[in-house]
Amino acid sequence: MIKNAFNTFFRKKPALILIALRKGSRARYGSLLAKEVDCTYSHAVKILQSLEKFGLVAFEKKGRIKLIKLTDKGQEVANNIQKIKDQFS
Repeated sequence: MIKNAFNTFFRKKPALILIALRKGSRARYGSLLAKEVDCTYSHAVKILQSLEKFGLVAFEKKGRIKLIKLTDKGQEVANNIQKIKDQFS
């Protein structure tokens, strides 16, 4: 029931992607994030594109690879989501 409470307030995968990005100080790959939150790569990319539009994540191209990192605004939002998630854990 407690896990369902968190899902009531948030779309699960976008919230988990922000939390996953918050955990590490380094930028991450899209495929790694998809595995961490248990979704397909294409679904993760769609979510990340939406998060970029809101100014929460930024993409950095390194050769053929796109790295994803939280913006300052994204870090703040991810911290708040984590605090709320902790309330229901």
